[in-house]
Amino acid sequence: MKGLKKVLALVLVAVFAIGMLAACGGSEPAPAPAGSGSGSAPAPATLKVGLICLHDENSTYDKNFIDAFKASCEKAGLVEGETCFIKTGIPEGEEAQVAAEEFVEMGCNFIFADSFGHEPYIIEAAKENPDVQFSHATGTRAHTENLSNYHNAFASIYEGRYLAGIAAGLKLNEMIEAGQFTAEEAKMGYVGAYPYAEVKSGYTSFYLGAKSVCPTVTMDVLFTNSWYDETAEKECADNLIKGGCKLISQHADSWGAPSACEAAGVPDVSYNGSTISACPNTFIVSSRIDWSPYFDYAFDCVKNGKAIDADWTGTIETGSVVLTDFNEAVIAAGTVETVETAKQELIAGTRHVFDCSAFTVGGEALTSYLADVDDMGDFAPETEVIADGFFHESEFRSAPYFDIDIDGINIL
Repeated sequence: MKGLKKVLALVLVAVFAIGMLAACGGSEPAPAPAGSGSGSAPAPATLKVGLICLHDENSTYDKNFIDAFKASCEKAGLVEGETCFIKTGIPEGEEAQVAAEEFVEMGCNFIFADSFGHEPYIIEAAKENPDVQFSHATGTRAHTENLSNYHNAFASIYEGRYLAGIAAGLKLNEMIEAGQFTAEEAKMGYVGAYPYAEVKSGYTSFYLGAKSVCPTVTMDVLFTNSWYDETAEKECADNLIKGGCKLISQHADSWGAPSACEAAGVPDVSYNGSTISACPNTFIVSSRIDWSPYFDYAFDCVKNGKAIDADWTGTIETGSVVLTDFNEAVIAAGTVETVETAKQELIAGTRHVFDCSAFTVGGEALTSYLADVDDMGDFAPETEVIADGFFHESEFRSAPYFDIDIDGINIL
């Protein structure tokens, strides 16, 4: 009997040990449970990532993504062409889904698309490939689609544009003081791609930044109806300059507008990167989103089987909203200090870009506004976005939804 009891005891110990090994699963972390829009998934054996770009590095917009993606890949130990892949020139159509599916076949477990019109096709790819994580910039549907493997990401770039606008307003003041034109003639021009909320939010915040230091400023806006059209962007800038604009900014992706400014000797605030190399006599500063913090975050989540936020918003504090170096040869005196003060006030919450006391709509103060935050395709506003005296941009979803035409900005 004693011998039999020993045998039974040994068997029980062995069964217990095998069960513990199975439960531990070796050195791999246990996957987090997948929730609605959670993005959690088992940690992959090898992290492979893919980036889908609308254009290539000739576009300031796409180059900004490409540079950040490569930097994050290098930081994560990923090798371009082996575990880090980039596709450029992918239109906002079915080609985006094809590109995503090709990345899946290559073994990518994280795929990111950079242009607004890519979204519906990336969503379809996500539905077809539930084990792969997909993210999309500037999109609006992740928080309503509720797919555990589909995510949106953007940043509070309106704050960066506002700060760049302050630099522009100070430059206008300098030119007024120098007798180049009167305060009533302080008019800026803006080259926009499309009359979307993202563009309107951007040029309105830029204008409000300038107006905060140059109260008489107005602004004319022209649209190219293209994200990247160097000829059209240059022509728009030329027309704005001919129309009396003393300074130009843009939300379009080529060097067309900055080059027109350099040729005409008109100060310029660019977007997504410095143009000082080609425009040393006119470039002031540029605001841009640094996508590295998001890529670092998403790569880490996928690598370790952690949840990715369904709708992620980067900020000045996360290092996602940045300004390039100022062009000391062009900026007005005191620009760096004034902009830094405003930046700290934005971080502290004592200053708000869309402070309703700083603008009017049709001559009236704005006290209430319903925005189409959920974007269900019906263009029906459903979310009150004004509280505590200001418009709460990028708080209810990452992509901008400010689409108001305020006084002082003229759409041509």
